[in-house]
Amino acid sequence: MTVWQTKEQLTDLLCSLVEYPSITNSNEEIAIIEYLYYILEDRDYYKKRPGHLNLHPLDDGRQLLTALVKKDEAKETLVLISHVDVVGIEDYGSYQNLAFYPRELTQELHKNVEDLPKEAARDLESGNWLFGRGTMDMKAGLTVHLSLLEKAMAGEFDGNLLLVAVPDEEVNSEGMLAALPALAEIRDKEDLEYKAALNGEPMFSKYPGDPAYYLYTGSIGKTLPGFLCYGKETHAGEPFGGLNANLMVSYLAQEMELNEAFIEKVGGERTPPPLSLMQRDLKFEYSVQTPQAAVAMYNVLYMKQSITELNEKLLQAAQRAKAKIINHYHHQASFYLEGTQTSAFHPDITILTYDQLYKEAVARYGKMEVDRRQNRLVNLRDQGDRDFSTTLVQSLASICKDISPMIVLFYSPPFYPAVSSNDDPFIQNGAKTAIDYAREKFGEELEVVEYFTGLSDLSFIGPTSSTSSLSDLTKQMPIHGNGFEWPTEVMESITMPIINIGPLGRDPHQWTERLELSYSFEKLPQILTRVIHEFFKTGRG
Repeated sequence: MTVWQTKEQLTDLLCSLVEYPSITNSNEEIAIIEYLYYILEDRDYYKKRPGHLNLHPLDDGRQLLTALVKKDEAKETLVLISHVDVVGIEDYGSYQNLAFYPRELTQELHKNVEDLPKEAARDLESGNWLFGRGTMDMKAGLTVHLSLLEKAMAGEFDGNLLLVAVPDEEVNSEGMLAALPALAEIRDKEDLEYKAALNGEPMFSKYPGDPAYYLYTGSIGKTLPGFLCYGKETHAGEPFGGLNANLMVSYLAQEMELNEAFIEKVGGERTPPPLSLMQRDLKFEYSVQTPQAAVAMYNVLYMKQSITELNEKLLQAAQRAKAKIINHYHHQASFYLEGTQTSAFHPDITILTYDQLYKEAVARYGKMEVDRRQNRLVNLRDQGDRDFSTTLVQSLASICKDISPMIVLFYSPPFYPAVSSNDDPFIQNGAKTAIDYAREKFGEELEVVEYFTGLSDLSFIGPTSSTSSLSDLTKQMPIHGNGFEWPTEVMESITMPIINIGPLGRDPHQWTERLELSYSFEKLPQILTRVIHEFFKTGRG
């Protein structure tokens, strides 16, 4: 008996998943994994083979799920990757109480169509879209993967499917990083050969109103560079006796935000420009002393360029900001200081990478003392990765403050390697199969895009497309080796070809997030079924 095959059945399943408000790091993020385990362990296949359905704990108490459906003694295995977590719902405003109830939210929006942007209103009135947090990103993809798993239980495919459902994709991808050793263990225990990983992230529009349908043969890379601006404090009554860190970080923002120099072009694809994801000073109490330090972090995406190339662009932005900061200071001082008045403070700004600052501190105090200070911070840590990265940099800057003002470039997690299987014949054949089948069966035109721009967990399992060594990044990452390590060996041991063929939706991470139902739950499952058949056929040579 099949229960996850029709559009209506899949819509019901999606709603049951969305009703778990599995915001990253919430208890419901644990609960939804348990719910998946519950609905799968009741299936006859897993009643007979309970060892093929497993929960795997993360170090922080969360868990991920793996569900293997094995075809007799077959080795060839396709990995289906989904994440269960979603972003918060503060943006829903008065609709917050309905954000996790798609049918009820959609019905309520029908009564208040005027609240919606025009495109969202048009979709709503078509009657074929379901609104709600997680409907698009990415519980619809998980829903379709469960329908494929059900087909595998019925013996549909001539190979094995392994579903991997993970938490934490929206923040640090700790779920996927924890899945890597689990995948290696399952591979060895069950004697499997991983042929490819299929993700079900939704299509992302290239521009507002984009009508095209996409599949992806890779996933874009993401770095999170930060700039610590360490100024010179002064009293508000003596404004030209120092340099305000808030002034420094504001000029950096002008140089970084949407800067076209960071747009990378590969073929017909382009990376979105940088955006600030966090900017604040590090003064936590009120006084009339100017903030000594401020920090900003930027979302910087890449495809093939190296970390060294990114560093050069970032340091150039800092140099331009430096010139403007100093010019601003002198220009404003000229209005305030009169006659023979001069300021004893003459601003200059030292620009450093984290690695250079660390070496400077070691040269002054010795490696043992610097490591002692950092180990002490690690032992007292009560901050998230980004705040703790900032603390580590600020600590070094404070003991080298005689070279301030300074701007220090560093990196913080998360980091997503750019990956691509665009030139892999196996993936090329799968993409062609999807395109041909969608056109012939449904009259839909699918377009291949090399890099999925929404970020995905494929970054930790696919072939990297940049020539950078990971050490180029980690030596500028203060948290690396201070309570955070990349599982480099495991990542390299289970690298496999990748493809992303997902549902149709709009407005991820917005309160108008929504899923189109006909393509997503009628056509997409058939397209994926056809692709999986072709993958196993090709795999047999």
